Amino acid sequence: MAIEKVNQAINQNAIGDRCKELAALVTRHTDGKGNGFHKTAIDKLEFTRESAVPAALYGIYQPIFCIVVQGKKEALLGDETYRYGEAQYLAISVDLPLSGFVVEATPDKPYLGFKLNLDPRQLCDIITAQTKPSASKKENSVRGLFVSNADAPLLDCALRLTRLLDTPQDIPMLAPMIIREIYYRLLMGEQGEAVRQIATSGSNMQRIAEVLKLIKTDFAKPMRVEDLAGKAKMSPSSFHYHFKEVTSMSPLQYQKQLRLLEARRLMLAENFDAANAAYQVGYESPSQFSREYSRMFGAPPIRDIERLRTA
Repeated sequence: MAIEKVNQAINQNAIGDRCKELAALVTRHTDGKGNGFHKTAIDKLEFTRESAVPAALYGIYQPIFCIVVQGKKEALLGDETYRYGEAQYLAISVDLPLSGFVVEATPDKPYLGFKLNLDPRQLCDIITAQTKPSASKKENSVRGLFVSNADAPLLDCALRLTRLLDTPQDIPMLAPMIIREIYYRLLMGEQGEAVRQIATSGSNMQRIAEVLKLIKTDFAKPMRVEDLAGKAKMSPSSFHYHFKEVTSMSPLQYQKQLRLLEARRLMLAENFDAANAAYQVGYESPSQFSREYSRMFGAPPIRDIERLRTA
């Protein structure tokens, strides 16, 4: 037992040291560039920096893998709250409407994040290459978002990938290899089953993911759950169950969040008034639009947009 405790302490120290080194690298590559997302010379890799606690960020998040390098953050999916901090990661495996909050950040110690866009095709290649696939057990639907602890090997991968930014001539050859190793580490980690379902043909998650893309394409149009269930090759009751297991919400709730997010974008970026934005995203009742908008964003459309423009 004493030896086990010593090994755990050594492991925690190793994780802490790697996280500090990664924080120093991300700080150097984002210094002087302001807050927000910062693209890098490595395709699919971005860094996040926030020197204060900003307002909530709403959006449709595609499959990503994010390590918190410094600070703390929260993500809201429907009625669920996911909290994660230094040396923890969040992975999103399907297109999900989320709100995100940085909850710990100062100018002296900003929030720092390492973000990698996930490619299901690459994951599929790794799964196919495994000599002992674990497809024999019964598949259970899993949430399309999860938070977990990053271990030392996973942080090593993130460090090696970030260091490549100092030797750009090595990026074309080495970056794909390191990204492939990150995918492997995720598959072998404690959330391996959830990661595996992203790329497993015919899995419940993949079938639901395809339906999510259909809803995103035509979210302004009325939809019938029976039609969506047919697309997923499920009965309506089974489809509704698996949809909620993956997304934490019903198909209608998912569609509603897409509509409200797009209406907000239209008003903020394209100067639509509330009535036209509501009509554009599929609402027939302006009063219903205003009620649901206020419920999601905490203020009626006009007041919310004014607040965003003066923030």
